[in-house]
Amino acid sequence: MKTIMTVVGARPQFVKAAVLSRFLADHDCGLREILVHTGQHYDQSMSQSFFDELSIPQPDVNLGIQSGGHGAMTGRMLEQLEAVMQDKQPDMVVVYGDTNSTLAGALAAAKLHVPVAHVEAGLRSFNRAMPEEINRVLTDHVSDLLFCSSDQGVRWLADEGVREGVYGVGDIMIDAIAFYQGQARMPERDGDFALATIHRAENVDDTEKLAAILAGLGACPLPVILPLHPRTRKAVESAGLVIPDTVEVIEPLSYLSMLGYVKRSAFVLTDSGGLQKEACFLKKPCVILRNETEWVELTAQDMAYLAGPDRDKIADSYAWASAKTIEDGSPYGDGHSAERITGHIRTWLDQKG
Repeated sequence: MKTIMTVVGARPQFVKAAVLSRFLADHDCGLREILVHTGQHYDQSMSQSFFDELSIPQPDVNLGIQSGGHGAMTGRMLEQLEAVMQDKQPDMVVVYGDTNSTLAGALAAAKLHVPVAHVEAGLRSFNRAMPEEINRVLTDHVSDLLFCSSDQGVRWLADEGVREGVYGVGDIMIDAIAFYQGQARMPERDGDFALATIHRAENVDDTEKLAAILAGLGACPLPVILPLHPRTRKAVESAGLVIPDTVEVIEPLSYLSMLGYVKRSAFVLTDSGGLQKEACFLKKPCVILRNETEWVELTAQDMAYLAGPDRDKIADSYAWASAKTIEDGSPYGDGHSAERITGHIRTWLDQKG
């Protein structure tokens, strides 16, 4: 029996980890999982509700690090994760995505010579102003196994000289949507609406961009539902920004509630990477509130519209979103990523003894 340590800290990671944890629990893979929660997302709406409704095992370790600047948060995570790894002695550490928890988990393991597996490897926005871009690039370059969501990720890694241990396995978020969509909690509301989310630092921490996005939402021909991230709420209040009357602010949604809102919506506006893919899989047009996207397949196949944090471009996107029909088919796999990831981890560990 080999031991893998899964490091999570943010909502998208809880969803991805739930898929792999369930697969490990349901199959005799010869792998035992230790789940470590850094505490990066820590309140009820941002953390515990996800564990509860997705039936994720409660973390074996919760570091409770919570908020802070990027350097301070990552540093505290690195220090504490190193101690946990020294205590638990895992055979491999598994990290997801591109958060501070991802980077801290990968660096702590690499410095202790513990092999690292990176799920959602190879993504690139080529915007180094994004903290997530720094996190994902550094994580990829210390990882032993790199699991890419698409062939483009494999190619981008090859361009950087990373070719060993790289596998195109599809996107594990597709596994999650396929499994959980039947449990989606549908909103009790009549009539068409658009669903919007804003949380990226590049938008939230820039008052001009945040104001432009809010103005763009106000130009929507449909009512807009905006589950407001705590960070975004604080930025709006601090800057004295006014949310348009046609935008209805609600509390952050759990994963199953978010799936329900996406399914019921006419289209989606977001700066979230995960929600772009969820909209695609659920056949909803998606307006991206950033100047670039890692998920280039969506724009290449006209499943998403790149508007950026620009009031006029957002307003222009509504004609496209209202007329667009998303056909069947996802560029991110068939919903069996967890099975492939588990197989590669088991094979790699067996070969290394």
